[in-house]
Formats: sequence, structure tokens, C-alpha cells
Amino acid sequence: MVLVAATSAARPFARRLAPQIRRFAAPAGLDNPPAIYCIGLNYKKHAAETGLSEPRFPIYFFKPPTSLCGHGDDIEIPSVCHPEEVDYEVELAVVIGKAAKNVTEAEALDYVSGYAVANDVSARRWQGKKGGGQWCRSKAFDTFCPIGPRLVPASEIADPNDLEITTTLNGEVLQKSSTKDMIFSVQQCIAFMSQGTTLLPGTIILTGTPEGVGFTRKPPVFLKPGDTVTVAVEGIGEVTNKVVAAKEERAAERMIQGGDDSDLRGG
Repeated sequence: MVLVAATSAARPFARRLAPQIRRFAAPAGLDNPPAIYCIGLNYKKHAAETGLSEPRFPIYFFKPPTSLCGHGDDIEIPSVCHPEEVDYEVELAVVIGKAAKNVTEAEALDYVSGYAVANDVSARRWQGKKGGGQWCRSKAFDTFCPIGPRLVPASEIADPNDLEITTTLNGEVLQKSSTKDMIFSVQQCIAFMSQGTTLLPGTIILTGTPEGVGFTRKPPVFLKPGDTVTVAVEGIGEVTNKVVAAKEERAAERMIQGGDDSDLRGG
């Protein structure tokens, strides 16, 4: 279980928000990660659809553990998000099994305990001006990281770099690709992130999303209350979630910076 917690300094504010503090479930082995690393712009065709150049090195950012939820949980869109900005991103999730530091590409998979399917739900306007240009903010809302359906042991996946990966929204397949299209392989991602940095056991790495995301479509397609979205990876399974409007008993104190319809970014 994941609990939205507060530090002692934040407790007075947390007491005012007490009715909104909730628990969200994630599968065993995926429910208490020390960190959630995410690789951005890691599929060739996804980079092309966004009009951005392929990166020379892995671009990574973080999602908080409080963003986790599981198969069958609701994706809750908070009131601070625009009705047309919340997007889907199917991703292969990699889980580190033992402490990894300065790992080489050749040995990287020896540090993997297993794999899962994840949906890197993203609020596109928050990914731009509203989030100050920081991708983390747009992807950090509660329930914005559905993951599961279970932790599949690494021994069951012969090659994580050759798996079909799909997103289906309300019965329509919107993303269909293969991890073969990744710019940086699973091994390269682990080796890069572990240089001078310890990846603790339980660390989750989301390895990027393929082409077909909603904001690049014409017309754009965004998640809205009443939708059902399923993300799947070959050999691992699928995660299905309904989309709902978050039930907020009171508005949180917040600063919302300017953003307009042109301020949509991918990652």
C-alpha cells in the first residue's frame, strides 16, 4: 500500500487536507519503491511524432511513490488539471533486485529482479509552463502511475528489448509498437543511471513510451472521466484502469502558472 504522508513541518497543512489523504494499492514487489526513475523520449518514432531530436543520452526524471496505483484502480484526474491535457503512456517497467552502482551494460540485466507494465499518465500543460518546465510535476499526481499486473520474474523474459507494447483506450488501440524501437536499451538505461549513483533494491525504472500518445494526434485525444484505458506488454500482462474525476472535498492551496493550448509537451 502507498500512503500519502506528511513531514512534521507540513502537518498543519496536512491536517487541513486530511479528508483527501487516501491509500492506493500496487502489486507486491512494486508497492514500496525507494525511487521511480522514468526515461523520457526513448522511442525513435515517439521522438519523431513530437518533432524533437533523438537524445544523445538518456533523459530521466522521477515520479513519486504516491503516484502508484494498481490494475483495477481508478485514475483520478484532479481539479487542477485542464479537461484536455491528461495523456496515456504505456511503458515497460524494470525493477532492480540488488543494489547497483557503476554497472556495465554487459552485467546490467543481472541486477534486474523483474518486469511490469506501467502507464506514465501525464498532464501535458503541467509538463510545460504550469510545471515550470519540469516534467516531474506533470507526472506526479496521485494515481498517475498505474503498474502491474504483477512483478514478472526476470527469468521469464528472455529479451526485454524485443516485446510488443500497446495502449487501448475504450476498445481502440492507440499505441502499438515494440521495445525494439527504444533508443536506449534496458541495459544502457541501467548502466547510465547507475554511474556514481546507487540504484537500491526495489527501484522502478519506466523505460519510455512509443508513438501514438494522445497530444500528438489530430485531433488530440486525452483521458476523460468515463474512459477505460489498458496498457499491455507482451509476456507480462496488462493493466486496466477507469478514469474518474478526483473527489476533492476542498481545494488545496496551489499556485497555477500560465499555460495555454499550445503548451503541450511529450516525454
